[in-house]
Amino acid sequence: MAEQTKDDFENPSIAELHCHLEATVEPADARRLAARHKIDISGAFDENGAYKWRSFEEFLAVYDAVSAAIRTPQDYYEITYEHYRRLAAKGVIYAEVFVSPAHALRFGMSYGALIDAVADAMGKAEAQTGIVGRIIVTCVRHFGVEHALEVAKMARDAPHAFVTGFGMAGDEAFGDAPDYKPAFDIAREAGLGLTVHAGEILGPESLRQAIFLFDVSRVGHGVRAVEDESLIAEMKDRGLTLEVCPTSNVAIGLYPSIKSHPLPALMKAGLKVTLNSDDPAYFGVDVADEYALNAAAHGLTAQDLLALTQAAVDAAFCDRETKAKLTTRLQARQVMGKTDPYP
Repeated sequence: MAEQTKDDFENPSIAELHCHLEATVEPADARRLAARHKIDISGAFDENGAYKWRSFEEFLAVYDAVSAAIRTPQDYYEITYEHYRRLAAKGVIYAEVFVSPAHALRFGMSYGALIDAVADAMGKAEAQTGIVGRIIVTCVRHFGVEHALEVAKMARDAPHAFVTGFGMAGDEAFGDAPDYKPAFDIAREAGLGLTVHAGEILGPESLRQAIFLFDVSRVGHGVRAVEDESLIAEMKDRGLTLEVCPTSNVAIGLYPSIKSHPLPALMKAGLKVTLNSDDPAYFGVDVADEYALNAAAHGLTAQDLLALTQAAVDAAFCDRETKAKLTTRLQARQVMGKTDPYP
């Protein structure tokens, strides 16, 4: 990849919609945070120092263990700033992150302190590099319905300019989807953009149920839609955008390789598709790497990748003025001949 230049900050061409903030913490930083708070999370690492998991259930357990090392507003400020600094250096102009209040609340951190810390770090990164960040407040499905309602109410009752979305992550096989609808209703009434993790572990019927019950505009993953042509047609009619995370899907065993991933089929079907990293510290691939890997595996052109970025900007949970500015930056890059979307 080419050496970073000032122009890569002014006219870059990557945007990300699907990334969990707690999953941006690299193993070395997780150990540093654990030492800071004098807790033992050694079981989360393998003999090489990487995160250790073999199944989706083990992944969730390790994720929760590592998240326990993030305990104070300062911790959240540091991991957020580091994440956005890294992204800006890779040519990312816009990035949303899922922030789970549950992980902070269990250590006595208030919702307001959490959001302020993350937003302050985003603001500093934007001032320094131009990267724009926004927060999707996220409930965890396998933490239960009452938890989902609590998170939605917190987002509603303590609005913040950087909190622009509400989502649900976690084990999509847990619980009954209709029970979670009230949480999405609360968030919608608060004016937040809505997204839900679906169509990854479970198939098209579960995806259809989540989409129509929660009335979301975006779906996290959603790749199992490729198995049902009628569902694809319904998703197109609704104008849904997919937050596709190929490396993540491969890592959990959904597909054997990036080359076998249905990204091209989803694009060919005419769905609105974006590329994302999901859990970069666990899979060793950030969103810029995701662009490069999928371009190589599927023969995507620079224009294809710029279209993916434009789709992300169009579906972003931010105001029209911000979207317009981001689109202008993308157009400027095209005019200047800067068609390589990753530096």
